[in-house]
Amino acid sequence: MTEPELSISPLNPVIGAELTGLDLSVPLSPETFKSVHAAWLEHLVLFFRDQVLTLEQHKAFGRLFGELHVHPSVPSLEGHPEVLLIRTDENSKRAAGYGWHTDVSCEAEPPSGSILRLEQVPVSGGDTLFASMYAAYEALSDHWQGFLSSLSAVHENEHVHGRPGYGAMEGREFRKNEHPVIRTHPETGRKALYVNSGFTTRIRGMRPAESRATLAFLYHHIQHPDFHCRFSWQPNSIAFWDNRCAQHHATFDYYPQVRHGYRVTIAGDRPF
Repeated sequence: MTEPELSISPLNPVIGAELTGLDLSVPLSPETFKSVHAAWLEHLVLFFRDQVLTLEQHKAFGRLFGELHVHPSVPSLEGHPEVLLIRTDENSKRAAGYGWHTDVSCEAEPPSGSILRLEQVPVSGGDTLFASMYAAYEALSDHWQGFLSSLSAVHENEHVHGRPGYGAMEGREFRKNEHPVIRTHPETGRKALYVNSGFTTRIRGMRPAESRATLAFLYHHIQHPDFHCRFSWQPNSIAFWDNRCAQHHATFDYYPQVRHGYRVTIAGDRPF
């Protein structure tokens, strides 16, 4: 069997690459998987166009990278506990993924990756921004790097997923865990900033005003465009990002148009 001609086109030197030449509805050979996995680790987020997948094929692609995560606080798609429906329309008050964050960092073992496929996208708008937390860490002074390396922060999600609009869910649970402010990626060994405005609520051991000031500085720092890439969606596009070293922010500039798709998330390990 002939290997597909995989082409990798970086969006910039810091984060993001578009991959062409693959049909993700077809199982990847071991050699092709190695190439995709290496590209994911190098570029932090991969983009694929024109991918028509069933939910089972979507899940199968995710399982190549690990066990699939089941969200503890957001209802899953009926019959598919590993799949989240991502939909924004004229009735939506907010967009899923709005604001800089990494997915479900409140878990004791946060997800390693997320794979989002959109079937329907706005005529214009609806881009997603991605930020390298390697680059954010490396841009800090030695003093700040050393200071943050000894700190841990609290991540929780009741204030996010406990709001109206997330739908009824039997057995809903909220999570609260501590993680290092600077984490080491378990596969690359690189250090990354690991706080986010979605789920991080405070830095342990600091007085409230100190914690707020430190987090405010870091959240502002993360927004620097030198750390970013921007993806413009088309129908049946996929974004596959590494939650251990990247954050993302879904713009909500297309109301009342529809943005509709599905996400699977890959289980991870405890940050260190």
